[in-house]
Amino acid sequence: MAERCGWCGSEPIYVTYHDTEWGVPERDSRALFEKLILDGFQAGLSWLTILRKREGFRAAFAGFDPEVIAGWGEAEVARLLADPGIVRHRGKIEATIGNARAWCEIEAREGFSDYLWRFVDGAPLQNDFASMADVPAQTPRSQAMSKALKADGFKFCGPTITYAFMQAVGMVNDHVLTCPRHAEVAALG
Repeated sequence: MAERCGWCGSEPIYVTYHDTEWGVPERDSRALFEKLILDGFQAGLSWLTILRKREGFRAAFAGFDPEVIAGWGEAEVARLLADPGIVRHRGKIEATIGNARAWCEIEAREGFSDYLWRFVDGAPLQNDFASMADVPAQTPRSQAMSKALKADGFKFCGPTITYAFMQAVGMVNDHVLTCPRHAEVAALG
């Protein structure tokens, strides 16, 4: 019998995320911004914490509309620091505002989706890992993405964060071979 990737366990919110979102190719620039920001907030925490607060994040950050967030300042930072529905970390909140500004520049220049997908030559990479122990924490491609994002003004986007992001948005298919989602996600590529 096929088994899901071991990281999702049996927690219902994790299982649903694994079975419906993780690894599905995403090409919407706003949705990619949201996921990259959430992966940055996850640094030092569990992804389960972020999933449980995701709706709170969406409400607090105007649906992750980068064009709105880019205009924010200290008043919004103070509001967000008081919001128990999100992870209240000044550095990550301020980085989100700066990242929104950087997103606007990239989006105007070439499109944020195209910018990110170029790191996998526009098509999902299909990995064939037998177990989660075989899955790397970062790769040369995630290192290159991290370096480019930082050069364009992004923060909280190190190579481990960018690799987790690449997995989540389907730039790489890291569902293990025994997982029923591996073939399903591969077919979406």
